[in-house]
Amino acid sequence: MDKAAVVILNWNGINYLKKFLPGVIKFSAENETCIYVADNGSTDGSVEWVGLNHTDVKIIKLGSNHGFAGGYNLALTNVDAKYFVLLNSDIEVTEGWLKPLIDYMECNPDVASCQPKVLSYDRKEYFEHAGAGGCFIDKYGYPFCRGRIFNKTEKDNGQYDNEINVFWSSGACMIVRSDAWKKCGGFDDAFFAHMEEIDLCWRFYRAGYRVYYLPSSVVYHVGGGSLPYSSPFKTYLNFRNSLFLLYKNLPEKRLRSVLFKRRLLDGIAAGFFLAKGSIRSALMVFKAHLDYYKNLKQLKSKRSDVLKLGQTYYGAPVLNKSIVFEFYIKGNKSYRSLSKENR
Repeated sequence: MDKAAVVILNWNGINYLKKFLPGVIKFSAENETCIYVADNGSTDGSVEWVGLNHTDVKIIKLGSNHGFAGGYNLALTNVDAKYFVLLNSDIEVTEGWLKPLIDYMECNPDVASCQPKVLSYDRKEYFEHAGAGGCFIDKYGYPFCRGRIFNKTEKDNGQYDNEINVFWSSGACMIVRSDAWKKCGGFDDAFFAHMEEIDLCWRFYRAGYRVYYLPSSVVYHVGGGSLPYSSPFKTYLNFRNSLFLLYKNLPEKRLRSVLFKRRLLDGIAAGFFLAKGSIRSALMVFKAHLDYYKNLKQLKSKRSDVLKLGQTYYGAPVLNKSIVFEFYIKGNKSYRSLSKENR
């Protein structure tokens, strides 16, 4: 068994692999780490290029595109390591990025997953959307980060350089304890992409683990490598998967009220899309809700499995208010501007 395995899920990302894989190899070698490229049925020559140019990298051929969630679930059945390091192909790692993550996991057996500080590759002094300075959700299931709320990112001035328990670690770059991954069932394939890591981390907390943010590890993320941030399909996945997330994981006493309020908020969001002329995005919101109802039978079964992990998620840091209201109505555009007593 390897100490750690860095697993890069690839789908037609040959340009990112050419640019960033050499750095991953160079800056991961000293950590008893094996590097894998798991390929989701690419047609751009990715697999052939890796095989010819990096014979020390192991290749896992998945045959077709199983999405982010399904791809990693399949890939990790072929990996034998104490720690799985999930790394996007469009990330530039830095010298010493991996050791703090492994060391922290070694010293804290109750931690299921950690993430580094995630900065923007194109604007290196700014946080990047997917992870930033640690990740949270509000009471209605909306995700946000220290350094990024909705589409507004902050400049990194060291304001989030403290280690902290977070609600979820970013799938762009996260280290996961393999036995916790197996105990909690890995990603939910039905999510395909987006928010599957939040769903998993919620289960981690239910099972008695913690999730952590370590700013001593730094990576730079291009972002939007598979799906552009403006993609209507991304809109669909985010709205649909947030409903999946809430239905599967909310405690019984909050389930109906929170889902009712999310429907109202999502309806308002669809109205905003229409007002901006983004008709396709508005339609994606409605499609997301229709598909949520179509999947209720399967979600009920999954909810039952989740509840078996534990009835509560004590210690999970949740913002006990609406981030939508804080951001759009009260004008709190940064994490630090949120009231301290409700973080």
